[in-house]
Amino acid sequence: MTAGNPQPGAELPQSTRHARCRSPFYSIKFFVLCHSMLQLAMLLVSGYLKSSISTIERRYGFSSRESGFLASFNEVGNTLLIVFVSFFGSRVHRPRFIGGGALVASVAALTMALPHFISGPYEYTDNISQSKDDNFGLCPIASIVRTPPSNQSCTQSESQAQQGVYPLLLLGQLLLGIGCLPIQPFGISYIDDYASKKNSPLYLGILLTATAIGPAIGFLMGTSMLRVYVDIDKMSKDQIRLEGHDPRWVGAWWLGFVVAASILFLTSLPYLFFPRQMPIEVKNATGDVSENRASEEKKPRDDPVPDLSLTQFLKSFPRIALGILRNPIFMLVVLAQVNLAALVAGIATFMSKFIERQFTQTASFSNIMIGGVNIPLAVLGIMLGGALMRRLNIPTRRSALICTAAILVCLLTALPLLLLGCSTQRVAGIYPTKQNGSSACSSGCSCPTEAFNPVCGSDGVEYLSPCHAGCKNIILNDNTSKVLKYTDCGCIDVNGSYGSALPGTCGSGCRDYLLPFMVFSALTCFIASLSQTPSYMIILRSVKPEDKSFAVGVQYMLFRVLAFLPAPVLYGTAIDSTCILWGKKCGRNTSCHYYNMDFFRQRFIGLQVFFICGGFVCFLLALLVLRHKEAQRDQQTEQKYTLVNGVKSPNNTVCQ
Repeated sequence: MTAGNPQPGAELPQSTRHARCRSPFYSIKFFVLCHSMLQLAMLLVSGYLKSSISTIERRYGFSSRESGFLASFNEVGNTLLIVFVSFFGSRVHRPRFIGGGALVASVAALTMALPHFISGPYEYTDNISQSKDDNFGLCPIASIVRTPPSNQSCTQSESQAQQGVYPLLLLGQLLLGIGCLPIQPFGISYIDDYASKKNSPLYLGILLTATAIGPAIGFLMGTSMLRVYVDIDKMSKDQIRLEGHDPRWVGAWWLGFVVAASILFLTSLPYLFFPRQMPIEVKNATGDVSENRASEEKKPRDDPVPDLSLTQFLKSFPRIALGILRNPIFMLVVLAQVNLAALVAGIATFMSKFIERQFTQTASFSNIMIGGVNIPLAVLGIMLGGALMRRLNIPTRRSALICTAAILVCLLTALPLLLLGCSTQRVAGIYPTKQNGSSACSSGCSCPTEAFNPVCGSDGVEYLSPCHAGCKNIILNDNTSKVLKYTDCGCIDVNGSYGSALPGTCGSGCRDYLLPFMVFSALTCFIASLSQTPSYMIILRSVKPEDKSFAVGVQYMLFRVLAFLPAPVLYGTAIDSTCILWGKKCGRNTSCHYYNMDFFRQRFIGLQVFFICGGFVCFLLALLVLRHKEAQRDQQTEQKYTLVNGVKSPNNTVCQ
């Protein structure tokens, strides 16, 4: 026997034990720190994608339905492989599997940034250049015989690159789902196996906090990245002509994925050095917690998976799952959580876009509202719900009552959101009445059909471009050559003379409603999140102790299949149905230019109200079932008392 390979259970040399004592990789506290950082980085990627989804739409011409499918596609890889993760449990070297998953996720983030590097520069309509022959998208003067071209690139190479973008993004999401899969279950089980019973809840609380903070940081990172122009690496700052408030502006959506990939790579490295089995924390004589070095070669305290072969496990999986699914309380509470998860999935994916369109805000500002207001309040609600459950030691039926009451109040705070908004601004030829072809005033301008360079006329009407407004002259900033105003606009009548137009949209006129909308929206998130911890406790108390781990696995599978996968697609389809003008490029539809804002608000908020109602009904039914079961138990207890004593107690109590 060599000194470097001791037999299992043999006493380790003193020098080896001391070296391990000094190594941070043999400390469960250091593992918790590393795992918190990794989970934060993982959720940061997910949050950042959702913060950039409307920008990616605009850059590559996706519909909201396609964006919703993209946002949910990471759940595909997760769902397909979750059964195998449940089987392997503690049979594998969990830290290395976690590190491998993080490396896969890092590659996934880089894959999602790749479309930027294989695509050409961002081409937007009426692109203003420094060429003297550029007509700046104006209506050509009659003496100049030329037709303003649509300067969108339709070359074969560009078209092929555009076609490859969506599959690349889907591939990145698929890899992200696969990479995420071992991280949370393996990490939580590893900590629970080797942490002391006293510290285990604390460590899990730290992990859940990092998980909740990750998406918020992702949205805030999106705020910073989307203020930078998309092609900052391909052109100088002087060549950038668009302003951040321009509807055609596209931020550097890809940059956040590069940063996230770097963070994921760095956080994956420590897992290569953690041991397969960690010394278990124990209390010493003084009550402090320390590592039990004598247990290094022992198995963990609990093996969550019975000693079955993979074939036996797959055969038993449907039987165990069916037994859990027949539990009415479990199913009702999980279905309530599924409704709330669908609500969260839709808000996380499209709320930023809703704020951007409804209240005429930039994408970066909208992300501040989500990452800086809604998510922190949701985290606060989760923490407060957990603190109340711990402090008051609330029983199962009262937990169901708390959930039902919270969702009822949540419904009352969500309903006013249906009224906080404005109709679509007046857009010539588009809204409120759509016209076929060009209006008479701009018919002689031969405006490109694909042109989209909105201007706001001095008559309060918005036009698709200066050409559609009949503008013939322009005023430029002498220093930056950026447009200050369009003049001599034949379609804009101001007191019988030609009016002018300012670059950019007129806006919806709803900015004053933004503050009350955010107040009610944040309250809805906060109150809904109060039900999370009580609902989890109902689930854990409604199943057999030996089925708890499996029940949680079934719960998350139902989340993915019934909420996280379909909900973003459903929201995106509802949003697409409100579009009144689709963008065009190379003869095909791209992203939507204008929505009917009344329909947008009613369908987007209406879906939220629908899911809240679904959660309320399920929690209410669970409460009724629990009350019925308690009544049955009381009746059975009363009958037993009668049988034992021969007479029925006058006050229907067992103990006199």
